[in-house]
Amino acid sequence: MSGRLDTLFIGVAGMIGAGKSTLATALGRHMSLDVYYEPVADNEYLADFYRDTARYSFATQIYLLNRRFQQHQEIIWRGRPAIQDRTIYEDPIFAKTLVSAGLMEERDYNTYVSLFRHMANFMCRPSAIIYLDVGPEKSLERIKMRNRDVESTVSIEYLRGLYEAYEEFVHDISKRVPTIRVSWEEFRDVEEMADVIRREYMNSSFLREAHL
Repeated sequence: MSGRLDTLFIGVAGMIGAGKSTLATALGRHMSLDVYYEPVADNEYLADFYRDTARYSFATQIYLLNRRFQQHQEIIWRGRPAIQDRTIYEDPIFAKTLVSAGLMEERDYNTYVSLFRHMANFMCRPSAIIYLDVGPEKSLERIKMRNRDVESTVSIEYLRGLYEAYEEFVHDISKRVPTIRVSWEEFRDVEEMADVIRREYMNSSFLREAHL
């Protein structure tokens, strides 16, 4: 890499099961990027969250926010080209969806949002965000395909609410961070995606519908 790409920081955003980790891994290898994965295997709250969501929603969201902030800051401090599997900016989407579904108390949500806003004052923005656009039905299909026990209770109703929140997120974040929106109902070739990132990022546009 050279020039602006030397400090490239890409965030991969999208629904549960969209294929963020797969794409991040492939792009990391193809573009020589450090890859930072969403904490799943070592998430000590995840099983409890899916078992009793209302009880553990706030603790889980705080845990994830803390871990994501740690990752985000490490990427900035190291100053190396990197790609992150789910960004910290997406965390409030899940908290909002939980409170809308009656699975998080309003006061907990307000505390969470206040904390996130304070943390955001210390965060440098990514170079760009790739949004993998996958609808709720496809999201559920891929969740079932990967067959994680803890995700067996995820409902289509929850995913529909989450997708609506993501649509709002993309509209808002694209005003502050260059955002590349890619239809991901079908998986794409990593070389094509790498070319899209180089082209769209170097164009510095703030919301691009990338066609492969």
